[in-house]
Amino acid sequence: MSDAAQLTRTEVRDAAEAVKAAIDRHLEAVSSTTTADDPAVFAAYEELAAAAITYDQLLYEVYDEVTPFEVPGDGGPDSYRGPEQPAAISVLIRRDYRIADPRRLRAQAERLDSSLAAAGGEGGAAEGVSAAVGVVFGEYEPDEIAARADEFGLEEGDATVWVAAAEPTEPGEWLSEPFDSPDPQLLICRFDVSEVYDDEELDESGSPE
Repeated sequence: MSDAAQLTRTEVRDAAEAVKAAIDRHLEAVSSTTTADDPAVFAAYEELAAAAITYDQLLYEVYDEVTPFEVPGDGGPDSYRGPEQPAAISVLIRRDYRIADPRRLRAQAERLDSSLAAAGGEGGAAEGVSAAVGVVFGEYEPDEIAARADEFGLEEGDATVWVAAAEPTEPGEWLSEPFDSPDPQLLICRFDVSEVYDDEELDESGSPE
């Protein structure tokens, strides 16, 4: 066996060990949390997903085998089962923010809607965050808010964009239930931004660039 082949097989073994370690960390985060939507659980999930994708890709490259794990948008062999020429696409975007400065968010909203200041009363700048969010997102496009997050007292978290094959729809047809889970086999590509990936976007194959 050549040194190059041995090195590649070692990489597969290392990737397998990384998956095992990520499973342990995920289980620890899940079993120790006491709150819903714990960011530690989410981070552990993302770490496990990234480790599983890496292992699956190396396993396929070296041994021409795949794992039974399915991570949406992992870009693994034969993961896309949609039409080669889709008639339409659906772009699903999620951006998470931490409200780092409620007072700044409230101040921005009050510039747009003076009634918020009148309703806030003493010490109201730290209150009425939900109302402030509604005003800000009602006035600005999501892309502008993303670009000016600091100005609105928001701290950017993870973000993802999924592009999936879809059937053409009539205007308003799906608006009553717009957030059904997408079929992973119709996912053409995805782009993630997360501290888990050192803030690097994923390329179309689902691997860090």
